Parts: sequence; C-alpha cells; structure tokens
Amino acid sequence: MMRRGATAKPEPANDRPGTGSTLAAATYVFAVVMIGTTLPTPLYPRYQVEFDFSSTQTTLLFSIYAGAVIAALVFFGRLSEAWGRKPLLAAGIILSLGSAALFMIGDHLGLLYVGRVMSGIAAGIFTATGTVAVLENSPPGRRRLATSLATAANIGGLGLGNLLSGTIAEAFPRPLFTPFLIHALLLLIGGAALLGVRESALSRSHSLRLQLPAVPPESRAVFVRAVPGAVASFAIAGLYSAVAPSFMQQSLGIDSSAIIGAVVFTMFGASAACQLLFQRLADRTLVLCGGIVQIACMAFLSVALLTGSTPLLIASAILGGAGQGFLFTTGMRAITAVTEVRNRTAATTSYFVLAYLAMSVPIIGVGVLALLIGLVASTIAFAVGTVLVAGLCLLRLGRWSTERRGADG
Repeated sequence: MMRRGATAKPEPANDRPGTGSTLAAATYVFAVVMIGTTLPTPLYPRYQVEFDFSSTQTTLLFSIYAGAVIAALVFFGRLSEAWGRKPLLAAGIILSLGSAALFMIGDHLGLLYVGRVMSGIAAGIFTATGTVAVLENSPPGRRRLATSLATAANIGGLGLGNLLSGTIAEAFPRPLFTPFLIHALLLLIGGAALLGVRESALSRSHSLRLQLPAVPPESRAVFVRAVPGAVASFAIAGLYSAVAPSFMQQSLGIDSSAIIGAVVFTMFGASAACQLLFQRLADRTLVLCGGIVQIACMAFLSVALLTGSTPLLIASAILGGAGQGFLFTTGMRAITAVTEVRNRTAATTSYFVLAYLAMSVPIIGVGVLALLIGLVASTIAFAVGTVLVAGLCLLRLGRWSTERRGADG
C-alpha cells in the first residue's frame, strides 16, 4: 500500500439510482474506449510495409500495450474508490484520445509505441473502473442486464475495434489515418456522454493505494483451478490480436484490412456471445466445453496454416472466442463467489494481471521463434503448448460445481 497526503473523511456514496439513460451512457463510454485498443490490429501488415519491420515488431507493439494494461490495473485499481469513478473514466478517455492523435500523426515508430502505452493505460483503467461504473449505473432490478452490457462493452468493444478499423481502411482514403480520426470523434461523443453518467463513489480522499496482485486465502484453491483456462484463453486472444494479421498475409495471401479485421472480430464476437448466452450453465459444463473447444481451436488453426485454408482459420477464430467466453468468465465468476467482499478487488486484479501476462509473454515468444523457424512453425509450436495448458482444465474438471446458475447468477 502506498499513501500520499492527508486523507479526509469520505462522503457517503451517491444513493440516487441509475436509469436507462445513465446505463446507456456508461456502456457507450466503456465500449468506445475499448474499441480504440484493437484499432491497429488489422493495420499491422500496412505498418510493416510503412516502417519495414517484421512480424516480431508487431508482437512487441502488442505486448507493450498488454504491459501498460497490467501497470494500470496495479496503479489505478483502487483509485476510483478515493477520487470517484468519473474522474478516472475521464482520464481514460483523454489517454485514448492521445493515443488516437499519435497514430494519426504516425510518422515515426516511436509514436506508435507511445500510442500503444497510452491505449493500454486507458484499457487498464476501464477494465476495473468501467465495469463498476456500468454496474452502478443500472436501474433497480436490472443488475443482470448491466452485467451483460459490461461484458458486451468490454469484449464486444475489442471486436468492434478490429471490424471498424479494417472496414474504414478499405473504404476510405488514408487507411493509417482515417480509422483513428473517426475513433477520436467517437471519443469526443463519449466525453459528452460521460457527463450523463451517475457518480457513485463520492469521496474527498486523495490517498493513492496500489492494488498489488494478491490471492486471498479463501479463494486460492479456486484461483489455481481457474488459471489454466485464463492462460489458454487469453494466450489465444493475444495470438489473434498480434500475430494473426501477419500469418493471414504471409501464409494465406490475405492483404485486405477489412477481411483481417472481420476474422479477428469473429473471435471477440464469439467470446462475448458465449458469455451472454451460456452464463447460467453449471461451471463444470462450461469448463468442459471450454477445454474441448480450445483444443479444437488450435487443431483447426494448425491445419489452416498447413493447408492455407481461410475457412478453417475463421472456424478456429470462432472456436477460440467461444473457449475464452466459457473459461475466463467461469473462472472470474467462481473466484468472486468465494472471495470476501473486501478482498475482491485484489483477487480480480490478480486474475486480470495473469490473463494479460498470458496474452503478451507467449506472443513475444512466437515472434522471436518466427525469426528462427518461420511464422507457421512457431505458431504451430504455440498451438501445441496451448493444447497442453487447455488439457489441464479437463484434468481438474471434477472440482468444478455441477449446479446450474439461477436467475441471479
């Protein structure tokens, strides 16, 4: 814990209930910031031509983003409790605007790195604070709807960023400029929408407390069970976000930013859909389906790369997203269910930190290995490793609950 300055007595929280309009505003702000985090993905092949770098460089660009997310989770995880939700959300919008501006300038590789860092910090802020803001802006009795909307804004926003960027790059001039200009305009609308978001964490405290990763004793057993699913699902998400554009171009001959964006969108879209549609199933059922689907995803991907099959690649993306939807959400749900309220922020932060490490570290390995044995071989090696990790989910299957979720989930 880190403390700076005097801490005043906090004011009581705002008890005014949320409305449909405040819920819509909070959801839009969350989604529009997350859209910006994946805008560069379909454009990576164009950047490789523009700056003459290899696929390894794109993995580094992605990994530095993931590292910034982790740092933001640690530094800003609890700050909204002291300073309020809206100031943190406003900071996230400003950072996202700054990232868009740097990518619009985009005349130097260093600007792209700084832009990815700013985007990662914004994503880290919204991963923690944005989710809470959506839940706290729900009307009475609409908590389940708000939970679904928070999921859709987070994962769906990641998918929409790919689709939006790829489509705009193909349809409009200046493909490395126009997607970020349009996103900047959407962010300005988000800033106006933020004025209508209800503040629910009013305080005069100016303390700074690091949200250090920690697994509370009461949730350690469940956390360990959830680790393989989180690692496998986010590693696959990282592969499609960082490496897929390169092997689609090099192995499948796909140069269209729109097609690249659409393929990556299918992964995130499948994840969001599965989280929303199957949330009431028993944990054991979801883990069983998730483990099998992730293994099938890697099998389809390997065959797609060896045979040059675009349909198999698309099927792999859908399976990978579905597996993430089954496994990651089930783990999060199980962890929060057994963790005391006062420890939940620490537990969920640890879970997200682990997920983003899994999203970035293996992808760096794929990029480095690609220099030695080629992109296809390194991706297949990644697939084998992911299958082994996903298999651990199935080995621990008997410890998951067989009870179906009720209406309140």
